[in-house]
Amino acid sequence: MGKRKKAAKKPMGPKKNAPLPSNFDCLFCNHEGSVIVKLDKKAGVGALSCKVCSQHFQCAINYLSAAVDVYADWVDACDAVAKGDGEEVDGEDRAQARVPAAGGGGRPRARPRDEEDDDDLIDDADADADDLGYGGDGIVADDEY
Repeated sequence: MGKRKKAAKKPMGPKKNAPLPSNFDCLFCNHEGSVIVKLDKKAGVGALSCKVCSQHFQCAINYLSAAVDVYADWVDACDAVAKGDGEEVDGEDRAQARVPAAGGGGRPRARPRDEEDDDDLIDDADADADDLGYGGDGIVADDEY
């Protein structure tokens, strides 16, 4: 005798991933879910703020960034300040570090060279005085090998 036919199972669709959270715990006031992250991908800015203690933070983002990335940058920045190797939050160090130098341009200028800094370079005057370096007349065009 044969077995009874069972109904075929319908194929299941792919599992849907849960969305990443956009509410996090505040590092300063320790309230749960009080930090809200907002992403402005057109402007390239991620901002977070705490509803309870009004702490806020902004950082640069790209098109792949998520709310978790902004929160992680905030945690890293807080750790850097706590260790002391970060910038001052309320001091003038942060303001002066971001202000471009007078003269603008956006490109750093080379510092003027002093006579003392020139000691590590070998030029013709140094080579003649020290009797070091190549002492020949150079390459002549009619040399044959």
